[in-house]
Amino acid sequence: MPNALHTDVAVVGLGAMGAATLYQLAKRGVSCVGIDRFAPPHDLGSSHGETRITRLAVGEGGALAPFVRRSHEIWRELEAATGETLLTQCGALVMAPGGAPSSHHGKPDFVARSIAVAEEFGIAHEACGGAEVRRRFPHFVAADDVQAYFEPEGGYVAPERCIAAQLGEAVRLGARVVPGAAARAIRQTGAGVEIETADGVVACDRAIVAAGAWAGPLLGAPFDRLLTVKRQVLHWFALEEGVEAPEGSPVFIWMHGAGDADYLYGFPPQPGARSMKVATEQFEASTEANAVERAVSPAESAAMYEAHLRGRLAGVTSRAVKAAACMYVMTPDFNFVIDDHPAMDRVTVVSACSGHGFKHSAGIGFALAERAATGRSKMDLAPFALSRFDGRG
Repeated sequence: MPNALHTDVAVVGLGAMGAATLYQLAKRGVSCVGIDRFAPPHDLGSSHGETRITRLAVGEGGALAPFVRRSHEIWRELEAATGETLLTQCGALVMAPGGAPSSHHGKPDFVARSIAVAEEFGIAHEACGGAEVRRRFPHFVAADDVQAYFEPEGGYVAPERCIAAQLGEAVRLGARVVPGAAARAIRQTGAGVEIETADGVVACDRAIVAAGAWAGPLLGAPFDRLLTVKRQVLHWFALEEGVEAPEGSPVFIWMHGAGDADYLYGFPPQPGARSMKVATEQFEASTEANAVERAVSPAESAAMYEAHLRGRLAGVTSRAVKAAACMYVMTPDFNFVIDDHPAMDRVTVVSACSGHGFKHSAGIGFALAERAATGRSKMDLAPFALSRFDGRG
C-alpha cells in the first residue's frame, strides 16, 4: 500500500461483514478499499471452520429474519456468478427439552420463538416431538418429550468460500483489497476519516469498521466496554466404522439444559468426510484477540464429547480427528451493533456478531452499502443501535 491512499469508502476488516459490505459497495459503483490485518479468508478471526448454520426463522429476534432472507438471495446470485457452492439447504432442526427451561443466545423458549418468527414471516416449517425426530433422523437419540422445529430452507453456508467469492467479485467490480494492513488508529478529520496502518494512511470520506475481535481496542469508548471476546472451539468427531453419513441429515441446534451453554450444534458430514463437526458455546471466560489460545487440547474435545455428545448422537465416536478455535465478539444482549461511532459520525461500526452473524452477513452488507451510497437503507437497522445500551456501558 502506498504511504497515502484515498477512497470514498474504506472497509476495515474483511471477514463475514466486511467482505459482504465491500462487495455490495463495489456492485453499486462506489470507490472503495478494504483492508485486513491478515489475508482473507483466513482462520484467525471469527469467519472460518468450513460451515456456518443458516436458518430463516431466527429465534434471536424477528428483526433479523429479513437479513437472512436477503443473504440467501445474495449467495445464490454469487453462486451463479462464480460457479462456487456457497449455500446448502439441507434443512435445520432446533430441539429443546419439553417441560423444562432452556435458553439459546440469551432467549428462553427458543423453539417456540423460532416457530413464532416462522409464522410471522411465512417461513415453511414443521413442529414435532422426539419420536418424529427419531423416525426421520435416527442418528439423533431424542427423548419423547423433546420439542423440535424443522425448517426445510435452513442449512449451512461455507464461510471461507463466501468471503473469497465476495472479495473476488468486489475486485472484479473495481474495489481494492489490501491484505496485511492492520488498522492501528482511526480518526475523523473534518469532512473525512483517516485510518492509520503500518504502511501508511487510508483517507476516505466514510469508514465502515468490521474489525471483529480487534474492534474494541481500535474504536475506544464505548466499544471497548461493550464488546467482549470469547474463545470458542469447534470439534470434528469420527464416525463409527461401517456407519455411513446420515442421508438427508439437517444441521441442528440441540438444547438439553437450562443455560446458554447447555447445548450443542452440528452439521452433516461433508462430502467424502468420515467425521461430524459439532460445537457448543461458552460465554464465561473472556480473552483478547492477540492473546487467544488457538491450540485445542485433546482434553477439550474429550470434555465436549462427554458433556454434549454421549447418548445423543448415534454412530459418532469420541475420537476427535480435528479441532479449531475461533472467537466470538459479544454484546451484553447477544445482539449486533450496527451504528455510527458516537464520537465520529463518518465511521459506521458493524460489530459484534455475537456468535450468530454469518447467516445475516450478506444481507447486512447490502444494507450498509445502501446506507453509505444513499444516506439510508430500506432495511431496518434500528434494532442494532447503540442507544439500547444507554446507562449500561
